[in-house]
Amino acid sequence: MKLLIDAGNTRIKWALADANDWVRSGVLPVEQAGELAQQFVGIQQIWVSNVAGEEVARQIRNIRDGQPHFVVAREQQCGVRNGYSNAGQLGCDRWVALIAAWHLLHEKCLVVNCGTATTIDTLSGQGEFRGGLILPGVELMQRSLVAATDQLKSTQGKYVPLPRNTADALYSGAIQASCGAIERQHALLGDDSAPVVLSGGAAGALREHLGMPLHVVDNLVLQGLMLIAQETNA
Repeated sequence: MKLLIDAGNTRIKWALADANDWVRSGVLPVEQAGELAQQFVGIQQIWVSNVAGEEVARQIRNIRDGQPHFVVAREQQCGVRNGYSNAGQLGCDRWVALIAAWHLLHEKCLVVNCGTATTIDTLSGQGEFRGGLILPGVELMQRSLVAATDQLKSTQGKYVPLPRNTADALYSGAIQASCGAIERQHALLGDDSAPVVLSGGAAGALREHLGMPLHVVDNLVLQGLMLIAQETNA
């Protein structure tokens, strides 16, 4: 039995896998990372993408019986080549998502993971990561403005093309900024038919505003962890 863990900045997603199939999965707030050791015993392997820091890593190491494998970006893995100037500095979550997207499509694409941060990464038609962007996620953009500006209040808005109140202006601005960044990076692919692999908590908010071909995928990082585990154990 394998335990796959995607420890992000806000949430920890996990899945139990038997051979090539998921048995069950779940989500925890990062603050409840200590519950992982209470939930899981007798795990043969633990595969982890962790961007949540050392305290979360320590809680994962407390899981009984299993030896955690903390994934780091490599120069090449699972058919994907890493074009970062320093391969090891690429975030492990971005690397694992790229691997999952390549095995899903095997073609040139954008890989967009929209959580606390939004990452927009380019894969070539030969499986080479060519570079990408990191920007604040939809919620973080709004929270940052509210925190830094005396006149703004934290209220939930909705998307409208021409907002006429502050809450809508904040939310619509975050959506437009995110979509604009995705569209500009997509244009650099030089192919309007190239797909976008879209994942993360804000995928639902962004998908209806994007005009390019989309593959909306749940748990992209967990899927990538499964592929890495399979290649390692082959």
